[in-house]
Amino acid sequence: MRKEIMSLLPHLRGFARFLTGEVSSADDLVQETVLRALAGLDQFQPGTNMRAWLYTIARNLFYETARRRRRERDVMSDYATSPDRACSDRPASDGDDLRDLDGVIWRLTPRLREALILIGVQEMTYAEAAEVCGVSVGTLKARVSRARTQIMHMIGTGRDAPPTAESGPGSDD
Repeated sequence: MRKEIMSLLPHLRGFARFLTGEVSSADDLVQETVLRALAGLDQFQPGTNMRAWLYTIARNLFYETARRRRRERDVMSDYATSPDRACSDRPASDGDDLRDLDGVIWRLTPRLREALILIGVQEMTYAEAAEVCGVSVGTLKARVSRARTQIMHMIGTGRDAPPTAESGPGSDD
């Protein structure tokens, strides 16, 4: 099983890169994912999808870290004279179309971006990606559809997609 984990590292690193947006953070996420996977190897069900299991660990770690950072930021803002302000989303490039698309993808919500990356880049089936995300196949298909619609809107207008009832404030997308 350790050999299988090692063979999946390039894919895991690519997934982590799309989650974090930074090479060094992606490497840290992959390292922590492998450590947790090795520590919990007895929890892996032989005959099931190792890639989906590793992606689930990485995804859960990513969200756990994001929640921890958010809590730390909230606590620190209580002590600061002015609250920390998040950096604005990085703008889409005026260069080639691929960089424009990269900029647009990063303006999607994390859950929509994750669904699109698992299906479009990692070439997972909807069932595999739904297992990684811990949602039904129908929910994952809806997220991919919303992501594609928002990308088309952003490319067409040059602005962020307007929030919808499904992806606006207060939703889990």
